[in-house]
Amino acid sequence: MKITSLCLFCGSKPGVNPDNATLAAGVGTMAAARGITLVYGGGTNGLMGLAARAALDGGGRVVGILPECLVRQEVAQPGLTELMVTATLHERKAAMFDRSDAIVVLPGGIGTMDELFEVMTWKNLGLHAKPILLLGGGSGGFWRPFIDLLGHLDRAGFAYPGLFGLVEPLNDLTALADRLDTDDR
Repeated sequence: MKITSLCLFCGSKPGVNPDNATLAAGVGTMAAARGITLVYGGGTNGLMGLAARAALDGGGRVVGILPECLVRQEVAQPGLTELMVTATLHERKAAMFDRSDAIVVLPGGIGTMDELFEVMTWKNLGLHAKPILLLGGGSGGFWRPFIDLLGHLDRAGFAYPGLFGLVEPLNDLTALADRLDTDDR
């Protein structure tokens, strides 16, 4: 099935690596150019704000989902196609997930990790088969310690079979474009 909407989990801060901003803007631009709806956290800050603005600048559809507890902290991105306000962070994650065919995860902090672990857990339990695509720096980049952690969990006997198949690390925007061109979810 063709991917028509992407859930984007990423930092509400830009991070120190300028390549992160390039990736975020690239994801937004790519989504708009391909007619893929970008579903994200709704704010203007950090990588998520960059991605949303790039998608909007490219004429794309952008759905922002913001929990009530962050409405005062994170100013909603102007010009969104749709803004949804949820009661809780959990409802935000569920709404972002429900409105997306695939998940792209860029570098971020503990909120991003929380979002990533939740969708990985749901996939591990067989609740979905959506691709979870980790984008950010190739084999030696941002996700290397995370992949190492998965290996540690496996070696320590805390992982179920298939742990490494829950996520797909991608090196760059070209790899993301190639993955989006496949019709399997």
